[in-house]
Amino acid sequence: MTTPSTGPVEQAITARLAAALDPTHLQVINESALHRGHAGDDGSGESHFRVVVESAAFAGLNRVARQRLVNQALAELLRDHVHALAMKTLAPGEPR
Repeated sequence: MTTPSTGPVEQAITARLAAALDPTHLQVINESALHRGHAGDDGSGESHFRVVVESAAFAGLNRVARQRLVNQALAELLRDHVHALAMKTLAPGEPR
């Protein structure tokens, strides 16, 4: 049996953002190891994440509106599993 290289929270983040935003680019980075022993570290290894999302859904929206869309897509995970989420939100054609 092969073990997935990502945990269930990371997989859920990926799936929810893909479904909600139909991204042209999506990168989910687990940064939990960088915060081991800090506040919010629940020992699961899946508490701190960074996402880079490029989606046409962001076209014409300011940074706050874009972040709200991400937060809405991940609301349950943010409430129950994720302590910290950093994000970069881009419309197609904007520099990464």
